[in-house]
Amino acid sequence: MIEFLSKNDKRVYSLIRNRLIHGLESPKLREINEILGRSSPRSAVLALMRLEEAGLIRRMEGNKIHLTTISLQSDLSISTVKVPLVGSIAAGNPILAEQDITAYIPITFAIAKPGNKYFLLRVVGDSMNEAIVKGEKIEEGCLLLVQQQSTAENGQIIVALINEEATVKVFERKNQFVFLKPRSTNPIHKPIVLSENCLIQGVIVAVLPADLY
Repeated sequence: MIEFLSKNDKRVYSLIRNRLIHGLESPKLREINEILGRSSPRSAVLALMRLEEAGLIRRMEGNKIHLTTISLQSDLSISTVKVPLVGSIAAGNPILAEQDITAYIPITFAIAKPGNKYFLLRVVGDSMNEAIVKGEKIEEGCLLLVQQQSTAENGQIIVALINEEATVKVFERKNQFVFLKPRSTNPIHKPIVLSENCLIQGVIVAVLPADLY
């Protein structure tokens, strides 16, 4: 049955398998529809039914998805890109970013979209422990998948360099000022207000488990 799956079905399976193997929640119907290019929840449900019929997944109560033994042993091609892990990022007070690459970690194309550049950073500190990216909290020790870009929109969580020190915060621009805001249970953390010298390194697109590497 696997050979009869469409290209989009395989992409949906790739996303599900990568999420579950990495200890993350299975994707929402909305995320599946983004891959399918559809808007109706029914389209996503049908894709899941096809994967279940192929023996790759098992749908459980509460919209939970489990991988089957066939899925874990399957040689179905899953395209990945090796993303460099380049040290740690401060989620408290800014610290000097360690730019030496310590490892390369394979990330599925379903998360790291082809055509973009990415890097991974490990979080140090608790100034963003209430921030959530696609259902996952930014907690100390976790890995952040960062899409490299030099611009950001208000409300996005970014990696920024301030006088050669790196930090991760919520980005907001008002008039000539830039505000880098924490999202923390710790009241010690305050917004950083800048008028210049804020270099955006990228936008956080996913949070991966601390034990991934």
